[in-house]
Amino acid sequence: MPASNLQYLDPNVVSKLSSLDLIARLVVEGFMTGLHKSPYHGFSVEFMEHRQYMPGDPLKHVDWKLYGKSDRFYVKMFEEETNLRSHILLDVSASMGYASPGRLTKLQYAAYLAASLATLMLMQQDAVGLLTFRDRVERIIPPRSSRPHLKLILGELERARPAAGTRMGSSLEHLAERIKRRGLILLMSDLLDDPASVLRGLKHFRHRQHEVVVFHILDPYEISFPFRNESGFIDLETGEEITTQPWEIAEQYRTKFEAWSRAYERACMENRIEYVRLSTETPYDVALLRYLEKRKRFY
Repeated sequence: MPASNLQYLDPNVVSKLSSLDLIARLVVEGFMTGLHKSPYHGFSVEFMEHRQYMPGDPLKHVDWKLYGKSDRFYVKMFEEETNLRSHILLDVSASMGYASPGRLTKLQYAAYLAASLATLMLMQQDAVGLLTFRDRVERIIPPRSSRPHLKLILGELERARPAAGTRMGSSLEHLAERIKRRGLILLMSDLLDDPASVLRGLKHFRHRQHEVVVFHILDPYEISFPFRNESGFIDLETGEEITTQPWEIAEQYRTKFEAWSRAYERACMENRIEYVRLSTETPYDVALLRYLEKRKRFY
């Protein structure tokens, strides 16, 4: 596969393409190319059919040919092992519509990532579902593992528009009650809601034995706060507006922002939840690799 496919891991490159199906396919192809290059030592295409040997696995299931090539013990995975059920939870509240000049909105970035993950999951013969929420749950597409099902998910992602406020905690708790079978939960959100409420919802999933990955999606301006001149700032969800001299508050903003982000990371770690902070400039392979790492540990 040509190395040029690696360019499609860049959000700014894929944003110029019109078809979400094409975006997802090219991102995954670029990712698969990258698996064979540094720094992805230890990953290969065999992960689709094998998993690492664990104490207690029958020796008759060891793939000795693969051992000869890799000098590592792997066992062949059976159909019931490969059929992981994953649920992508996508925040479509108004704050996800923010984008600094020349960049994707947070929702666009999340939608491209969700489409790429869904495509990769189906390559794994896993089942994937999509759930969208804002101040309430909007859409629930149960997990399936067929190509027509992928088109249904991509169609919903293309129609997603940021609107209304956020009540993430109650939405997460509602979804945790709806998802009965143990699986992998992938949350994509800017987490701009009451942290205690959000974490309560996430812990509800852990209580039900789900594995959880939080993709914390932010715009670079939200992280660096590069504003210089007198500016007006509008809350996209409430419409509230303030005018200020950014240079007067920049240092305090960055300090509070980092503390807020670290608090989420620390709370997730304490509850055995994977936390991944992404900006809308982060190449997609960062998130896709974290998904694969989590998938390998799921079993």
